Amino acid sequence: MSLDRRRVLAGAGVAALLAGLGLPASTGAALAQSATEAKVMAPAASPLPAKVLGSDTAPVTVVEYASMTCSHCADFHTKTFPELKAKYVDTGKVRFVFREFPFDPVATAAFMLARCMPDDKYFPMVSSLFETQRSWAYSKDPAAGLLAVARQAGMSQADFEKCLSDQELAKKVQESARYANAELGVKATPTFFVNGKEMSGAMSIAEWEKQLEPLLAAK
Repeated sequence: MSLDRRRVLAGAGVAALLAGLGLPASTGAALAQSATEAKVMAPAASPLPAKVLGSDTAPVTVVEYASMTCSHCADFHTKTFPELKAKYVDTGKVRFVFREFPFDPVATAAFMLARCMPDDKYFPMVSSLFETQRSWAYSKDPAAGLLAVARQAGMSQADFEKCLSDQELAKKVQESARYANAELGVKATPTFFVNGKEMSGAMSIAEWEKQLEPLLAAK
């Protein structure tokens, strides 16, 4: 039996079970979303400390999986995220969790540099890396480009080399992507989970408002 066939039958089975319990089939989607949300927020999702912006009591949690060499991720973070942050994160409506999903060794190195910064410098470093992405991600010498960004952030060359030599850190950064792929089915970036609901692509602020406003109105 094909995987798709099994999925169809499994879906039908859930619908029949819910009908037998006197519950609407739509409840199945809610249960599936809750199960996905539990996986998204599970401690096993990343061996590294969570990188979070916003209030812990925000009614909506957005988890982003990004790659530092992904041009769509850079577009989102440079063009849309500042407005999203100002309107929803800074106002306590959304808790934003950023997770590593490196597609290549250069992306892994960029994430490592951000992780090697002091905690309060992590997100500024991520922003700097996205803003300067073209100068290092697509250059003939990515290491030199990354070093230039690191120096601007106050990192010495010695600390830069020490950071990128940390094989344990590299493994932990990559583990975030392995979990997301195996457990959540993430295959592309940016991928977002909004209270467990998966969304993909560098969505505009209008598209974000369409997703977030109903959730906030229901709280």
